[in-house]
Amino acid sequence: MAVVMVAGLLGLAGCASEQGAAGAERTDVAAGTPTAASPSAPASPSAPATPPAGSPRPSPVPVTGPDQLLVTMEVTGGFAGVQKEVALRGDGTVHTTDKGERTVRRTSAAQFTELRTLLGDPALDDVSDFTKNMQAADLFQYTLRFGGRTVRTDLSAEEPALDRLVHALSAWLPK
Repeated sequence: MAVVMVAGLLGLAGCASEQGAAGAERTDVAAGTPTAASPSAPASPSAPATPPAGSPRPSPVPVTGPDQLLVTMEVTGGFAGVQKEVALRGDGTVHTTDKGERTVRRTSAAQFTELRTLLGDPALDDVSDFTKNMQAADLFQYTLRFGGRTVRTDLSAEEPALDRLVHALSAWLPK
């Protein structure tokens, strides 16, 4: 299991290219026009893991409209003082901000369903709203807003459903 997790994390690091995850189309926000996306970009490696036996299977969260904000994640901290944000909207677009630069990319239908399925994982209901290792310094802090909740974490707690969501969203952030 640890080998699969490490391989998945290494795969995630490679899929957040300048064009975005899994060949997502990058859009110039100012002009509103798409720019070329790499046709050979890797498929998204963050497929939802099979839930433990007896657990309900995650189903995609519903979309009520194109302007619906399904999830936002802000990443701050670390040694370099990072401040990045990613937001998934109901129209399948992913909006990112890094160092004042805003980017909009479009997910594929499969990516959109995958992200919505990660958001619909019933295990997220059991995740604490705040998990932080108070003894550690320079860890990234993640603030997620979804389903009427705000969850703050540094990923120091063992929360597989939250970890999968954070890693899938992180794949969309600029490097």
